[in-house]
Formats: sequence, C-alpha cells, structure tokens
Amino acid sequence: MMFLDKIRSEGISHLSYILGDGREAVVIDPRRDCSIYAEIAAQKDVQITHIFETHRNEDYVVGSQDLARLTGAAIHHGSALDFSYGHGVSEGDIFEVGDLRLKILETPGHTWESISIAVTDSNYGDDAVAVFTGDALFIGDVGRTDFYPDQAREVAGALYDSIFNKLLPLGDQTLLYPAHGAGSVCGSSMASREFSTLGYERLHNPVLQKTDRDAFIEYKLKEKHDQPAYFKKMEEYNRLGPPPLYALPFPPPMSAEMVEKAMADGALVLDLRSPEAFAGAFIPGSLAIPLEMIPAYAGYFIDYTYDLVLIPETVEQVATAVRYLVRMGYDRIVGYLKTGMHAWEVSGRHFDRIGAVHAAVLQKRIRDKDNFILLDVRKIDEFEKGRLAGATHIFLGELQSRLGELDRNKPVVTFCGSGKRAIIAASILKCDGFKLVEDSLGSMQACRNVGCRIEE
Repeated sequence: MMFLDKIRSEGISHLSYILGDGREAVVIDPRRDCSIYAEIAAQKDVQITHIFETHRNEDYVVGSQDLARLTGAAIHHGSALDFSYGHGVSEGDIFEVGDLRLKILETPGHTWESISIAVTDSNYGDDAVAVFTGDALFIGDVGRTDFYPDQAREVAGALYDSIFNKLLPLGDQTLLYPAHGAGSVCGSSMASREFSTLGYERLHNPVLQKTDRDAFIEYKLKEKHDQPAYFKKMEEYNRLGPPPLYALPFPPPMSAEMVEKAMADGALVLDLRSPEAFAGAFIPGSLAIPLEMIPAYAGYFIDYTYDLVLIPETVEQVATAVRYLVRMGYDRIVGYLKTGMHAWEVSGRHFDRIGAVHAAVLQKRIRDKDNFILLDVRKIDEFEKGRLAGATHIFLGELQSRLGELDRNKPVVTFCGSGKRAIIAASILKCDGFKLVEDSLGSMQACRNVGCRIEE
C-alpha cells in the first residue's frame, strides 16, 4: 500500500517526508533526531532503502548518516557538490519503490547541487503525481539565491530555469512538497498552508508571476536575507557529516553553585524564559533567548566552542530547547539550573534586572526629546514599513558586531516587534557592560495599540 507521511520540525519550519509502497520506503531530507522515520517504517512494515538529500542544507543538521546507520539505507544527493558520504545522483536517474517511480531532476539555484524528485505511479501513466522540491520552490515563494554573492545573477537565472523549464512542466496536477514551510529563513513569503499543486502555484505564487527571466532575476537580486553565523557550520556538517547522534540527550540538573563554577570555566548561560521573567531577575552575564526564538536567533550568538547551561521556567522547556539546539548542531549542553532562577535567588547570589518601559511612556519620552537611544533591532524591511521617530536601527543579528556605534553614556531602550527580540538585545548590551539598559515590553505591537505616532 502506498503512503506518504510528512514530518514537521517546529522552530526551523522544516518539512521532511517518508514515502513508501510495497515493502520499501524512502526518506527525503531527514532531520537529525531521525528515529521517527524508523518508527514509521516499523509501523508500516516497510524497509527504508534510500535516503535523499535535496541539497546541502544551511539551517539545520541533516540526519541522513544516523538514519543510514539505523536502517542500512543508501544516501543520495546532487553530484554537483563533493560530499564526503553517500552517492551522487544526476538528471534522469530513476529509483523504483514498489509501483512508484522516483525521477531525479537537477534543479540548481538555491544551491548548485540542488535536486528535486518527481514521483509517478506506474499504474496510472507517466504524468507526475508529486514532486519534492527541497528549497527550489515553496508554497507561496521560491528559494533564496544569496549563498553565492559572486555569482548572484547566475544562480538567480539557474533557479528561474529550474522552476520554469523543469518543475512547472511536470504539469498542473502535480502535488508540491517543499522542504520548508512558513517561518523558515530559507524564504520570506511562504504561505501558512502546507498543501498545493504546481498549477495553483503557477497561478497564484507571487514570484511565479514574474515569467520574464530577466524580471525574475532582478527581483531575486533585490531580495534581502540574513545569514546567521551558524549557517557555515551547517554547511560544513552537511557536506562532511556531523557527529553521530544516537538519541536526543537530556542534560543533568545543576545547583546554583555548579552553574557559577561552569560560568567561571567559560560556559555560556542561556536563559530560555519570557522577556518579562528575564527582565525581573537574571544571572549577570547570561544571554536571554526566549525558548521559541532559539531556532531563529541562537545561531547568531552562540559559538560552537561554548558549553551551554540552560535557565528554564519549567523542566519541560529543557527538552524543547535541547531539541532545537541539537538540530542546529549545538551538542555541548552540560546542564540546566534546577528549579530555575529561584535556586539562584535563594542561594543569595547576585542577580541583575532590566527596567521595562511601557509604550505610552516611550512615546512621551520621544515627544519630550529625552536624551536616550531607542534601539530598534527588527529586520530592515520591518523597520522601513513603520518605526518610531528618532529610532536607531541595528538588526539584532548584527548587534554584537556593531556595539561600538552606540553611546554608552546614554540610556538605551531596546525595541522590536513584540518585545521578544528586544530582550535578547538588552541581554547582549548588559553582557557587554552597558549600564543604562531598558526594554520596551510589547514594543511595536504595544505602540500600535496605544496609538503611538509611527513613521513610514
């Protein structure tokens, strides 16, 4: 019996797939904690025989080698890149899984070695039933093409050719299965739904309305994407192979004394709590990244040489944080503070705090021309769509490298869309020795709700 299961990996908005028929199955773009695919295969009573990587991923560690160790499956990826493992595939290669035929299409553009996999059902002719497009074509968007800045025009043109000359000709009936959904850093305008066809995308995907090749290229050249520092590590791991992961770890609980010693030995304390909780009391020198923000922003600030100590609000948060971090290749998680900040506080150890500024108070300070820095850390496109008067813009991902642009003698109020990125910025400033730091809780959302004057 044919089946297709989609596996969603929250945070990074990664979509992977297990597809099977008869007694065989294949997995496409597996995540690092890969036991789920073997579990599904066991439930379906099939053997995973092939693992396909649509491209060398930049935003997460692929789980192909661990899954191959579990199942004995062969690994396949595009032959245009020299991987240190697996087998290269090329245009037109065919793999049969029961009555399913999987045909390899070389679809460069997002990366040079990108492939897509077209699927036909031999019982019903040669028309494609589905296509797995990796990061070439998304639902509502197309893949980013900024990873080769010295070949920007060439890769944008290659993506156009891949989409318009190879993918769309598969036919309007073809179901579309990309490697990411809305919220991924690999595209900026993906639809929130995870179902579509090539025909629907051809008619309604905004980027696919640019049917002229030159217009498509110019559009792609004008896009603005951020590249977290951890992308380089992901590229290395996903070409050479990451350290093996046999199971998701669960770090041990630590006392306040143990955390203090770990910090003295160079560990980074990562606080997972809400902006409100962190602002109320935090361990000096700790980095605030609210739990749900880890996939998007941890990669900008955490070096792979650090041991990590977590400060959670609940034990359940530890497991989620570990899953997020391990999928990004952060394996050196040495423990978490047992009972959270309460343990630190009752130990009598020093804690710090960050003042919170209400949106109405912030607006009054702007009107009164108070001498302070309003530091807006949103992305540039957010800033350009609406900002408060006099705001200084530094994108959060660039803040550590641009701290020298800020006057340390002036109070700084950090600001973003809702306050979550603002607390990350505030913690970075405090770590760097800024004394007069406040956080705009609610930030732009609160400002809009209280009627702040917004410039466009």
